[in-house]
Amino acid sequence: MRLFIGISLPKTLRTRIQRAARVMRDAELPVRWIDPDHFHIALKTLGDVRREKVEAVEQAIGRVAAETTAFSTGLSGFGAFPTIRRPSVIWLGVGANAELRCLKQDLEWALGDIGFGAETRAFHPHVTLGRADEAGGAGAFRGLDTIMAELDFEDELKVHTLDLMRSHVSRDGAHYTVLSTAKLAST
Repeated sequence: MRLFIGISLPKTLRTRIQRAARVMRDAELPVRWIDPDHFHIALKTLGDVRREKVEAVEQAIGRVAAETTAFSTGLSGFGAFPTIRRPSVIWLGVGANAELRCLKQDLEWALGDIGFGAETRAFHPHVTLGRADEAGGAGAFRGLDTIMAELDFEDELKVHTLDLMRSHVSRDGAHYTVLSTAKLAST
């Protein structure tokens, strides 16, 4: 099973994000847009995990959640990886505040203890909105920087839970299923 740990977004927030990004969706860019039901913040990709190891992963997530107080983080600013001129991912930014960074690091340590390698890339929390099609040639994203600069979105996410999620990849794109949820400690 292809698994990752993430933070699910409430339906009202997903709807607001979709409305704010509608201008990009309507621009007929060569992008496979993510269904808003699948908007989330990925914290740790685990890759293919054998069924017999899932319980250990859930226990590690549970320990981290129990030691982490619920917190809030901001969402704002649209962007693209690796660049806005030749994107592979279109995203909404997530504030990398101290609480979110500590949560990410605690997950890395807890999962390292059960055999998962540490992430080597810098942590850039975001909500993936779409993935660029490889068919988009030079100039296919001309004007995207202007569109993004004119978009105005700012909101706050209250983080109360961590989800162990399964990724199902098909011709229609990725779909995600929550396998288990761990509650963060209350304030």
